[in-house]
Amino acid sequence: MSIRLARGIALVGASVLWAACAKNEAKSDSAAMADSAAKAAAAAPAPAPAPPALNDANIAALLDEANAADSAAGNLASTKGTNAQVKEFGRQMMRDHHTLRKAGQDLAKKLNLTPTPPANDSLPIGAQKMHDSLNAMAKGAAWDKAYIDNEVAVHQMVLSLLQTAQGAAQDTSLKALIVKATPNIQAHLAKAQDIQGKLSAAPAAGAADSGKKKKSP
Repeated sequence: MSIRLARGIALVGASVLWAACAKNEAKSDSAAMADSAAKAAAAAPAPAPAPPALNDANIAALLDEANAADSAAGNLASTKGTNAQVKEFGRQMMRDHHTLRKAGQDLAKKLNLTPTPPANDSLPIGAQKMHDSLNAMAKGAAWDKAYIDNEVAVHQMVLSLLQTAQGAAQDTSLKALIVKATPNIQAHLAKAQDIQGKLSAAPAAGAADSGKKKKSP
């Protein structure tokens, strides 16, 4: 055998050995990655179950609770509010949400529907806590701001609820009631946001006026 042929055989043998090693390493790496992925999947928490879809009885209950809560908060604002716009907004909430609540109750009665809150319903608890907090606060600018801030948040939540309820409602009359109520809630939200902006701007304006007075000779 020539030296050149021996070298060629040696090179071929080395290439085959390297390829085999590389193949084994690749298999080992793939197995390790698969094992790591399996362990990560096993360690990951199971996804939370989706909340059950609302039925018509749930929707009737939630709408009644929302209207009752905002009517009660409006009643409080009509007596504890000190800002004229806040007091008037409170009186409007009393009137409008009383009317909306009665319409919902009348429809539930007509449909022979018993309002049944969903299992995860926390609306009454949250509304009662906020009502108790406002009731305990002293009258003044801080009270007015707390009430209006809550009204903005509440009406945003109710609009989201109405959107969900409209898609979930089965009875056409209930759907129609939701569609009819939605523009009222949107108008309430816009008005609450307008008052919120004015209340937030008032302290800054007062501070600017005070600064001007100090600079005056």
